[in-house]
Amino acid sequence: MANSLPTEFDVIVMGTGLPESILAAACSRSGQRVLHLDSKSYYGGNWASFSFPGLLSWLKEHRQNSDTGEESPAAWQDMIHETEEAIPLCKKDETIQHAEVFCYASQGMDGNIEELDALQKNPSCVASSTLIKPLNSACLSEETHSSHVTSYEVPTQDTPKNNEEITDTAEASVKEEYCGYHTYKHTVSDGTKDEIKPALEDNSVPPKRKRITYSQIVKEGRRFNIDLSSKLLYSQGLLIDLLIKSNVSRYAEFKNVTRILAFREGKVEQVPCSRADVFNSKELSMVEKRMLMKFLTFCLDYEQHPEEYQAFTQCSFSEYLKTKKLTPSLQHFILHSIAMTSESSCTTVDGLKATKNFLQCLGRFGNTPFLFPLYGQGEIPQCFCRMCAVFGGIYCLRHKVQCLVVDRESGRCKAIIDHLGQRINAKYFIVEDSYLSEETCSSVQYKQISRAVLITDQSVLKTDSDQQISILTVPPVEPGAHAVRITELCSSTMTCMKDTYLVHLTCSSSKTAREDLESVVKKLFTPYSETEVDQEELPKPELLWALYFNMRDSSGVSRSSYSGLPSNVYVCTGPDCGLGSEHAVKQAETLFHEIFPSEEFCPPPPNPEDIFFDSDEKPAEPLGTNNIIMAKLESSEGSKNLESSGKHLQN
Repeated sequence: MANSLPTEFDVIVMGTGLPESILAAACSRSGQRVLHLDSKSYYGGNWASFSFPGLLSWLKEHRQNSDTGEESPAAWQDMIHETEEAIPLCKKDETIQHAEVFCYASQGMDGNIEELDALQKNPSCVASSTLIKPLNSACLSEETHSSHVTSYEVPTQDTPKNNEEITDTAEASVKEEYCGYHTYKHTVSDGTKDEIKPALEDNSVPPKRKRITYSQIVKEGRRFNIDLSSKLLYSQGLLIDLLIKSNVSRYAEFKNVTRILAFREGKVEQVPCSRADVFNSKELSMVEKRMLMKFLTFCLDYEQHPEEYQAFTQCSFSEYLKTKKLTPSLQHFILHSIAMTSESSCTTVDGLKATKNFLQCLGRFGNTPFLFPLYGQGEIPQCFCRMCAVFGGIYCLRHKVQCLVVDRESGRCKAIIDHLGQRINAKYFIVEDSYLSEETCSSVQYKQISRAVLITDQSVLKTDSDQQISILTVPPVEPGAHAVRITELCSSTMTCMKDTYLVHLTCSSSKTAREDLESVVKKLFTPYSETEVDQEELPKPELLWALYFNMRDSSGVSRSSYSGLPSNVYVCTGPDCGLGSEHAVKQAETLFHEIFPSEEFCPPPPNPEDIFFDSDEKPAEPLGTNNIIMAKLESSEGSKNLESSGKHLQN
């Protein structure tokens, strides 16, 4: 396919992250010829989700990428004319740093897990400041200060094949390409048929604590869908509105976040959110319930009562809460679990706005304001890529771009030259930040995000149901430090195997990810220990496996910070540290209107049954739509593909 790419497009998009995918879908939907490229072998970039073996492959690829030196100059220089100049693009991804992996689970009875034997070779490379000396650890990276990364390779003889009953075959095919692994088959230890279905939530008898081994995690690795960027969807947020408006929501399924938790005085507590939760709460006294309801009612229309907060606009939100005669526990709940803000940096107005947004999102789809996409956050960029493809967009993964070609006279970008030496022309170019070279980004000051991914055996707050999706904010211990946001996912989200939980930790970076997050992990989890095998009840969940890494946050970078970019080259940023994806949606819509000011952003697609074709097999204009709605569907086959895709993927 790469050898026969067309040479003329309207828009070329580089990178398949969320903002780029939304832009590609919007451009294709408006009738533009779109070429969507990604140098990686999977969709999503830093918004991607991986199976467990796919994540290990990603770590290995990251190590090899870091160890690879500069490539020799390619032959693209000969393709630059005298009236043109080239802007070289970055040859390797430098957005991930300080990746460290620790395996705490025992090997189990399966002695064929080769990577465990390999891990035992260099246990000394793990620093003494880790939670506990990992049972099996070895260096993945040889960088001087990037710490100690454990290298895993999944052996072929123990790699199961996939026979998961996924009804959406298109989604299954995307996942196969996603992780770059062979097809795996899932088997269950008790010999029963392995199916993907949510666990039953009404367990009459509390289950006995099971011991999860690393060999089990490897064998069930295809059941994991691990997000690089941990996000949730606000039920009244911009992304939900866009998914519904564009009908892209039919390509995905979602579950409600079931609990909002708080960490106070060393304990995890559930936060009452809705009116029913407040009055049913056993943690609050009757006086506290009335105080909380009165304050939350005020926050819903705080703009109508400026006299209540006008004198505190220069104060922090935490100081303002102290003046409202709220008890310390209520102040903690509102600040960290409802407004989800920091004590020092959040102003009163910002805190009231965040609290109002939280309350407005309640009740639309459940008792909490948040939704989570089944199979992970990486499904969302893929959904928009599907929309782009339905309307004629062309996709190429593993397709690197060497340079942008700029016309000296006009200063506008004319074309790209790919790794095959093919020159492809376009009018507009959309580039993800990581594709830009060091020279272009020489004046850019990036922030960093500290991330941790944990596999545990129990929830941080056990209840009768083992299928809880929870969000927890751990406030900083020291003044000026950052709060840590924790998202805990159960197996019914299709992101982890049965009897385990997938836990994501996120905060703004001040040091390496492990230095920022390790203290929080110590408070909430107990590393696996062979001496505790006989104990059925432990005070904390057991930590089986952990990954720490730092991710670049380019969300605050303005266009003027980049050097020498042509006017028709637009830059999209990677994931930010926020809980939602509002920044990505706003950025995509803003850039779309800059490129096509007269076009509607992601209008609803036509119903396939309303599409008619004349004798020349050219699409006629459907009633109530504009002339460019079906510009990409130029044959009856295209209509059938759209219809079958909609029926196949709709749920």
